[in-house]
Amino acid sequence: MAMTVPGGGSSEPEVMTEINTTPLIDVMLVLLIMLILTIPIQTDAVKMNMPIGTPPAQLKTPEVVQIDVDFDGTISWNGTVIPDRSALESKLSALAVLQEQPEVHLRPNRLVPYKAVAEVMASAQRLGVEKIGLVGNERFM
Repeated sequence: MAMTVPGGGSSEPEVMTEINTTPLIDVMLVLLIMLILTIPIQTDAVKMNMPIGTPPAQLKTPEVVQIDVDFDGTISWNGTVIPDRSALESKLSALAVLQEQPEVHLRPNRLVPYKAVAEVMASAQRLGVEKIGLVGNERFM
C-alpha cells in the first residue's frame, strides 16, 4: 500500500496560481492621486462690477430704451419691430457712443429660447452698452 504525503517528498515548491494584486493596487492608487491633483478646480463664479457704497441721488430720470424679444425671436425697439440683427447692432452701437448712455431694459417673452436673449445681451456687451438689465422677471416666478 502506498501512502500519499502532502508535498510528495519532492523538493520543488508548489506553483502559485494566484496573481499578486498588491503592486497593481499601489499603482492604481498613485494614478488616482495624480489625477485628483492635476484636475483644475472648477469655479462657477460670475464676475460682476458691483457698486460700492450708497449711490448719489439722481437729479434727472434716465432715458429708457425698451427692447422686447417675442416668443418667435422677433426683436422690437421701443415698440417698433427690428427687421434683422444688423439693424439692432447699429442701434446699439449708436447708444454706446453717447456720453450719457440710456438704460436698456430687455424684456423677453416667457416662451422665447434663451439663445435669442443671449444674442441680444452679447451684442450689447460687445458694442459697449453698459446699462442693460432684464425686466419683467417676476412673471417667471
